[in-house]
Amino acid sequence: MITVRFIYMTGIKRGLFHSARLSGTWNSWGDIPMRETVADDGCPAFEVAVDFDDALAGQEIRWGVRLDGRAGANQWGIPTEDPDLGVIRPECRTILPAAGGLATARYYLTLSRFLGAQKFYQGGAELLKFAVWAPHAQRVEVVFGTTDNGYIFDDGTGIDPNRPVVLLKKIGGGIWASDPLSDFQSYVGLPYMYRIQNAQGVTRMHTDVHSRWQIGRGDKNPLYDAWDKSPATLDGGVSCSVVVDQDVVREEFEPITNPPKQITDEEFWSREFTAGLPVPSRLPELVIYELHIGSLGFGKIGPGNLQDAMDFIPHLVSLGVNAVELLPVSEFHGNVGWGYGDTHHFVIESSAGGRDKYKHFVRECHRNGIAVIQDVVYNHFDNDADRAEWQYDSDLPEENIYYWYEGRSTDYANPKNGYLRNGSSGFTPRLWEENVRKLFTSSAAEFAEEFHVDGFRVDLTQAIHRDHWHEIDGSPVDSARIFGQKLLREWSRTLNLIRPAVMRIAEDHSDWFAVTQPTDMAGMGFNATWYAAFYHDLIGDADNQLDKARVLHRAGFGTDDPVPLSQLSGSLARTGDARIAYHESHDEAGNSDGTLRTIRVAVNDAALFGPTRDAAEARARLVAGIGILSAGTPMFLMGEEIGARAPFKHNQILEGREDILRESHGLGANLFRYYQDLIRLRRTRRGFRSRNIDIIHASDGNRVIAFTRNEGPTRELVIASLNNRPFDGGYIIQSSVDRLSPGQWQEVFNSDSRFYGGSDLGNFGAALPSQDGQIEVRLPANALVVLSML
Repeated sequence: MITVRFIYMTGIKRGLFHSARLSGTWNSWGDIPMRETVADDGCPAFEVAVDFDDALAGQEIRWGVRLDGRAGANQWGIPTEDPDLGVIRPECRTILPAAGGLATARYYLTLSRFLGAQKFYQGGAELLKFAVWAPHAQRVEVVFGTTDNGYIFDDGTGIDPNRPVVLLKKIGGGIWASDPLSDFQSYVGLPYMYRIQNAQGVTRMHTDVHSRWQIGRGDKNPLYDAWDKSPATLDGGVSCSVVVDQDVVREEFEPITNPPKQITDEEFWSREFTAGLPVPSRLPELVIYELHIGSLGFGKIGPGNLQDAMDFIPHLVSLGVNAVELLPVSEFHGNVGWGYGDTHHFVIESSAGGRDKYKHFVRECHRNGIAVIQDVVYNHFDNDADRAEWQYDSDLPEENIYYWYEGRSTDYANPKNGYLRNGSSGFTPRLWEENVRKLFTSSAAEFAEEFHVDGFRVDLTQAIHRDHWHEIDGSPVDSARIFGQKLLREWSRTLNLIRPAVMRIAEDHSDWFAVTQPTDMAGMGFNATWYAAFYHDLIGDADNQLDKARVLHRAGFGTDDPVPLSQLSGSLARTGDARIAYHESHDEAGNSDGTLRTIRVAVNDAALFGPTRDAAEARARLVAGIGILSAGTPMFLMGEEIGARAPFKHNQILEGREDILRESHGLGANLFRYYQDLIRLRRTRRGFRSRNIDIIHASDGNRVIAFTRNEGPTRELVIASLNNRPFDGGYIIQSSVDRLSPGQWQEVFNSDSRFYGGSDLGNFGAALPSQDGQIEVRLPANALVVLSML
């Protein structure tokens, strides 16, 4: 008789699942109850032993696990798909051993408590175990550095001679692991690196790609830069990894005791929310503020950090937004950057403050009713990853385990030509490797479960599911496209199992319907996509989007020429199709060619003072109103609320920083007040929280557009005029009775109010009748008015 022990490892400390059942091909996918246990990683697991007839020796079986949990009863617990190209079944494969043999078939939902420097429980004691994926290595060891330095050269300089070297052994699947080391707590805080003898026999130091902390907090790479041998100036991406206890948090944001007082994760999160102030969990409820932590720190010399982000929360509360989208915070090269190129996906950028301070920030947002959406990057690794992903265990390009390579290096005159490009700023990750995909899905699971983020924005998803080509000739690589789709489905399935309510947003410009299709319909499982086409029609300052409406850009020339509002109406109508509608984002505020901040586009970059400033603010108010009152989930970039003027460039972060807090009470006070009232209107009126929108009027010649927003009996009418002169005698909106209900309409909002710096022309609260699909309204110049049906 053959016996196989099936083990389902969650890798998550909390007990999220129960009533696990094994099923497989040998019993026609019937249910076999599994026993719940606590694995040696301290996390819940499920296991069962199954006997097979000896005649089945050497045969392949397929299997999976059903669970009851947060996503409901009888949920399929295997997110990982079959490795075959044409198969999207999420299930496991196992080859039965020889007759009379014993085997273990183990599945890891996440690698979060398996790879890296992890707690290992044995006989009630907390031990330490190292594990790393390095399938081509000849030898792997852990060496320790010193806390006052934090860097180890390839020749061994920097190794702490007082710490014994830890030898790792192969345990299967390309994984090397140490024997358990006694007294886990004695290792906490120690810097370490993997000393890897690669396939060619060359010994190099590598960081732990699954580390939870990198000791460096600066931007110096000792191989190229003058360095003072301090972790404070050392680039985290090349520095030592650090052993941390993931189950505790520093109680104070900025510790006042030495050593800092620590509390358990459970205790820390027990004070997460404020009674009566719920954190929104549905995209239609959100008004999103796009925030880059490094662009805070007003008045400082260096980049902003998590302390500055904590200090910024009262501004967000005053503004009225209820969601903040953070540009990437995982460890990246240097300490001044947007973060779109990560080396360590489990590490919160050390220069920003690290994992404990990030938890404090998320908790403080939740206490103030603000959801946290985290931007993550899976389409490429940091281009400076020599000590992380790059050539981790082999110098051969075809054995570069984190990067996709086609063919053999001997096939190319230049070996680098075998790598794939995907439209991002780096090579395509090796998506056909399950451990590479699991790196990304496990990192997301940690953000959701251990850091309590409420949602994700995944960077440039079309570079994952569609755009892969040979470096040498640009020919497409369909297999990379297929495995990219596998990654996104596995990622969505994993999150849905762990935390079904987590919001999933794709930065996707492909218009592929499958991106927002559920995974059980072969879709990618996202809830919404970024809507760049709406931005280009509404604002339109990018040089590469000349076919778009470019409404504000055209109006910014100051002429009375027609503007293509009829073209804008098309993208505006589609904002209700699961879209994130933004009138400014980090990509289009000076980063893309031709782009400027909104207030500068509004007057074609004329000097912002006097009447020109007034016109710029008026048009900026108008486009913000269209975006925030659209049927999409509205979002805008930090600084829009005070009329930020400096280009928001990825390579000029400190030069482009503006003091938002000071400006909200100074030159930007009128605009800030407008945003407060506009956001309040969006959040409090039922019609604006729906996905329903109908563009009932668009006149290019008059430069007027009107749309309704309805939910149940609630009726809202938004009219925007980019005409340089007011229609003070009235403007007639002509539609039809079925689209513009007959009755009385009252003005409830006017962007031309004197409280916002406008001329105060409007309808002054009068009840305006609509009849036969027609209504007459006084319209200010370059302004937006909102009427509500009485």
